[in-house]
Amino acid sequence: MESQKTDDKSGARDKRRRRLKRPRFQMRVSTKFAPRKTNGQPLTCIAETTLKPEQLLDLYRYLRLTRLVEERLVNLYRQTKVVGGVFRSLGQEATAVGTAYALQPQDFITPLIRDLGAVLVKGIRPREIFAQYMAKAWGPSGGRDLNIHFGDREKGFIGPISHLGDMIPVMTGILLGARFQKKRIVAVAYIGDGGMSTGAFHEGLNFAAVQRLPLIVVAEHNQYAYSTPTSLQTAVKDLAEKAAGYGIPAYIVDGNDVVACYEVMRLAADYARRGGGAVLIEAKTYRRKGHAEHDDQRYVAPGEIEWWEKNNDPVDRFEKYLLQSGVTKQQLDEIDAAVVREIDEDCAWAESSPMPDPEQAAYNVFDNSVVPPAFRPKVLES
Repeated sequence: MESQKTDDKSGARDKRRRRLKRPRFQMRVSTKFAPRKTNGQPLTCIAETTLKPEQLLDLYRYLRLTRLVEERLVNLYRQTKVVGGVFRSLGQEATAVGTAYALQPQDFITPLIRDLGAVLVKGIRPREIFAQYMAKAWGPSGGRDLNIHFGDREKGFIGPISHLGDMIPVMTGILLGARFQKKRIVAVAYIGDGGMSTGAFHEGLNFAAVQRLPLIVVAEHNQYAYSTPTSLQTAVKDLAEKAAGYGIPAYIVDGNDVVACYEVMRLAADYARRGGGAVLIEAKTYRRKGHAEHDDQRYVAPGEIEWWEKNNDPVDRFEKYLLQSGVTKQQLDEIDAAVVREIDEDCAWAESSPMPDPEQAAYNVFDNSVVPPAFRPKVLES
């Protein structure tokens, strides 16, 4: 009798192992959406897509909104109205916009400083971005922090505490919580090629892989980690090769093709949501601005930036794609005009916001229902 019980338990374990066994393709890197050779023809976007015509126009709006919001931030920075720095995504907007657009409303993202497009897709308004950069009282953090160091849990946006891989373990915690609550969500953590060389990246992704959490890591291979070329800080040719160390599937995608970025995320999110586990996506793109506006990019080879601007701009590529698909120039001009009006109105709103009262900095740093505000000791006020 005891032997039969042991056999039953052993059989049940074997069934579980067979059920959880990963398909063989998971150890491979898919290059279906990787950059393609064009034989000298102008680049556009992949032809096969599940996007509807109205969604394509919506994608164009988000691309233009991202670029024009950042251009306005640069103008505000030069007028000394921005507190801190400005970190642009010029030349790589398609990665953030396309991947975020493929998610469902309940899904979570944690972006990098160059993923403004994903934040806008998640529903954050330009006025919130402007007020945040200017440290205004009406900004999301009330002037306590800058850039996109804020979050909105209702919209599925977790503000970054660091850009060097530390948000990947944070997202595993969110996914574990969702699992306990029986919620079918996907979480996306964006990381740069430099951040992939940190311990937090390894620890977080390894844990997600072992626990089969629906975590998708989007690695933005934009050629530079601050001023260090990617080839000088990692030995692999393709960042997607690192997925093999965690036993998870990986994709290489053309990060300047917004349609390809959408489609690869759609597949990855579906796989993760169905219980497949973590996925790594490497987006090959290029950062046409320095680390921030103060970076003069003297470390970049002459002509390199100009080549990418002329031959591989994500907005130009998508515009060509839309025009070839039957969209008229007038339709695109109308979208552009609407975006400019929105930015003008939201920027005026943000500029009219007051600066925060100094004493407000003491509030909401911790949970004030547990920890009282920390004001300056009286002995230091004299």
